[in-house]
Amino acid sequence: MSTSFNAEQPLWEPSEELKEQANITHYMRWLAEQRGKQFASRHELWEWSVADLEGFWSSLWDYFQIQASQPYTQVLASRSMPGARWFPGAELNYAQHVFRQASAEHPAIIFRSEREPWRTLSWKELEQAVGAVAQALRQLGIKRGDRVVAYLPNIPETVIAFLACASLGAIWSSCSPDFGTSSVVDRFQQIEPRVLFAVDGYQYNGRSFDRRGVLAELQTALPTLEHTIIIPYLHATPEEARAGLSKTIPWSSLLAQPAPLTFEQVPFEHPLWVLYSSGTTGLPKAIVQGQGGILLEHLKVLSLESNLKPGDRFFWFTSTGWMMWNFLVSGLLVGATILLYDGAPGYPDMNTLWRFAQDSGMNLFGTSAAYISGCMKAGIEPGKEFDLSQLRCIGSTGSPLPPEGFRWIYEHVKRDVWLASVSGGTDVCSAFVGGCVLLPVYAGEIQCRALGARVEAFDEEGRSLIDEVGELVVTAPMPSMPLFFWNDPDNRRYRESYFEMYPGVWRHGDWIKITPRGGAIIYGRSDSTINRQGIRMGSSEIYRVVESFPEVLDSLVVGVERPGGGYYLPLFVVLREGVRLDEDLQRRLKEALRREISPHHVPDEIIAIPEVPRTLSGKKMEVPVKKLLLGMPLEKAASPDAMSNPQAIQFFVDFARQLQARSGSTP
Repeated sequence: MSTSFNAEQPLWEPSEELKEQANITHYMRWLAEQRGKQFASRHELWEWSVADLEGFWSSLWDYFQIQASQPYTQVLASRSMPGARWFPGAELNYAQHVFRQASAEHPAIIFRSEREPWRTLSWKELEQAVGAVAQALRQLGIKRGDRVVAYLPNIPETVIAFLACASLGAIWSSCSPDFGTSSVVDRFQQIEPRVLFAVDGYQYNGRSFDRRGVLAELQTALPTLEHTIIIPYLHATPEEARAGLSKTIPWSSLLAQPAPLTFEQVPFEHPLWVLYSSGTTGLPKAIVQGQGGILLEHLKVLSLESNLKPGDRFFWFTSTGWMMWNFLVSGLLVGATILLYDGAPGYPDMNTLWRFAQDSGMNLFGTSAAYISGCMKAGIEPGKEFDLSQLRCIGSTGSPLPPEGFRWIYEHVKRDVWLASVSGGTDVCSAFVGGCVLLPVYAGEIQCRALGARVEAFDEEGRSLIDEVGELVVTAPMPSMPLFFWNDPDNRRYRESYFEMYPGVWRHGDWIKITPRGGAIIYGRSDSTINRQGIRMGSSEIYRVVESFPEVLDSLVVGVERPGGGYYLPLFVVLREGVRLDEDLQRRLKEALRREISPHHVPDEIIAIPEVPRTLSGKKMEVPVKKLLLGMPLEKAASPDAMSNPQAIQFFVDFARQLQARSGSTP
């Protein structure tokens, strides 16, 4: 079915029944009854949530009935950024809040992969496994504050290991097994782990990858490592999985001694996990987030803003190297069944995840804008091929979802589905702007700013803008902001990362426009802006036009300042098999950009490339490519170990040399 859409008309609006039953409606009623706070709209609620931080976050504490063995003495001891101190005095445990949702009525985890068709864990089985692993870690000497790391795919054992660590107050950190040795060492070496959980290998896109050689290198490169726990995934037996490795412990031995699950009580700001920046140019930042801050933030966003209820089936396509894995696991906090998938989303075809949605009875399908674009290019029709009657919400993140992506969902997946486009960051392990089930959905527009997130668009002078593009800033603290960066004792790297441009204000590095109706549009990274003749343009707007061509599978655009004030604007395109970049296609691309963007943003050259270089989390590497074209050597411009496809960067190294020879100097 094809549907015509008016850009000013909503693509979707919630029914009165849906609004009446929404979690956020229940919360607003609770505020009226318990706090005497009446709000006529979701926007009024947001305004209160960012104006009265203490009132809002303490209301969440009470509404979600946070279990604390010690009470807090204040809600917010200091508002300074960085340095805000939340709920001092309180002691609690993240994992304890997971297992208070245990139920015999629905499973805790449903798992599917390329290797395994289906596996289900009940809440009882999950609790027993976590208790056993936690006790085994205690026997290995692991205690509060020790670092435990994982080189694991998105499998149930990873969730079990993480929850065991959280129950002990140990600090968790993970990398996906497709990360290369240097990438893992650059991350884990910083935090000096005592224990490593790992698989012997993994499967992706139908191919098997043995990682025992990488594990041996990791054991040598991590001098603080005392124990390596091996989970057989590629090989049939623990003996095969551990072959060639020294000082390893089989996963099965951890489960062999059942033990009751207990919960170490830790301060609100005790570290829960360490996440990492992309590390495309230099050592990745080791971002530390707290047990209490993540607990409150994830309860808020999953319940009030994602509208998840106990027993709902919650999925996000992710690896363990992306913050969305951490976010997915937190679905357990609201009693949802979390759905795990390990493998390539396009294997054996682009219908794989939609088939999983049908077979699992998925209620919330979380994915990336890049995946939605891939489905569009593949010409699939999920709504016709599969029974998606249980699907209520589709979430999209990772990069801006263009209007065409919104329309594709409603035309080819499901007309009556809530599409929640969200944008946030690893830095807070959450969203700054996102969805609300009470509001209509407009093509290309994120519905609203997140509760408790005082998001604004700033101009260069720090003035707040409405209906104009500016820097995405957060002007009040959030509990899930980093406690600190590991090995950054004076907070220098922390301040440089977020607070240099506007002192005391978090600058995230994205271009954003706050619309008059309270929505938001993200225009890509502000450090990769196309600024030609003083006219700034987010790269995402150019991608939207270029990638709407059926001949173009992917694209990359950068703007390079020339000596003397000139500006070089190349557009790189990945073409569908059998398509040539002839004069006609170039002309049509340029005409479309001239017509739909501006004459200033027509590229000087269009160049066909094999693939777009991407970070391990799938982001286009615009800034490193720009640095290469400015004449910077590869070792300073980018770290191939921080890339999902390191072979892709060589094209740009060679192209930069040709460009230099062509012009007689750097561009």
